[in-house]
Amino acid sequence: MKTRIISIIILLLILAVLLTRNDERITNVLLGIINPIKQSYKNFTQGIENKSHTYLFQKETIEKLGNENRILRKRLLEQTHYTQQIKNIYNVLPDLSKLPIPSISIVETISYVKLNSFSQLILTKPKELKKDKLYGIIQEKVVAGVARLQNNQLYGYLTSDNKCRFSVFIGKENAPGIAIGEETNKMVVKFIPKWYKIKEGDKVITSGLDSIFFSNIPVGIVTKIELQSSYKVAYIKTYSDIYHPKTFFLVNDPKATITDGFDSKKTHLKPFRVLTVVNKEINVSTIFKDANKTIPTISSIPSRIDQTQETIIEPEVPAEIPESLKPKKETKKKRTRNRPKKKIKKDKPKPKTSSLDLF
Repeated sequence: MKTRIISIIILLLILAVLLTRNDERITNVLLGIINPIKQSYKNFTQGIENKSHTYLFQKETIEKLGNENRILRKRLLEQTHYTQQIKNIYNVLPDLSKLPIPSISIVETISYVKLNSFSQLILTKPKELKKDKLYGIIQEKVVAGVARLQNNQLYGYLTSDNKCRFSVFIGKENAPGIAIGEETNKMVVKFIPKWYKIKEGDKVITSGLDSIFFSNIPVGIVTKIELQSSYKVAYIKTYSDIYHPKTFFLVNDPKATITDGFDSKKTHLKPFRVLTVVNKEINVSTIFKDANKTIPTISSIPSRIDQTQETIIEPEVPAEIPESLKPKKETKKKRTRNRPKKKIKKDKPKPKTSSLDLF
């Protein structure tokens, strides 16, 4: 026992002496032996720590990753919906150039009112809509139906629904009538006067007289005509696509805007001519009426206008006019400013005495 202790002490002394001598070979050998032991120990402890974190904190990690996954899924759905809206709006923007922008709004379909009906929709609601008022909705360039605000929801009724009604014109003679939704891609136009001549293939457009649509918006084509009592009835095939209701134009105010706020003082009237005759010459004055000024433009017309020019005899002009025949120039007396003008009394002509011969 004593010999082992002595041998260990001797070894430690030898190691201490070697280390204190700062010999590179000895330090390199020692580091080559110790470093692998330290690395294996560190890897062992790190593995134990990772396993403990994996098994002991697994629930917390799963919940954290689950929350992040839900947030990312929500953002993905929002971006997908946003991209679809942009796509729908860009598809209809080319048709927007032909409509009066201040009078329309862009609405999109939210859902169907009933799952078994494709003719009634719930639409996005623009601002400042009146309750129980019919608004026209346009799909691209054609009539899609009407919309009404009820219970703070905007309901859309497509051309296939019975609640869709508006006034129309038919054919070249613009025969008036009321279009009513009937079924898929079909409408019936009632109350057409009998004396209007309409035929199959005539185009049907909106009249714009019902404060629902603008005028001249295409609706459909006549496919059949019937005579009922004192009116004609026309069946039409509509242009709208009721199975793909994405984005619509909502007509807020279809009234005419050109004559709105008419002010006669700011309006330039047509010119009119004034004829004046001066010294047997006709002068034509063209006067433009404006708010603040009157601009006359005078053009002269020859003094002699002959409708028939057969023979024109002009009198001979004498070479010299005798002084006795020349008209005397009247000298005008200067008037003073304050003196009134004297009235000259003209002598009455005396009656001529006639001589009577008695014999």
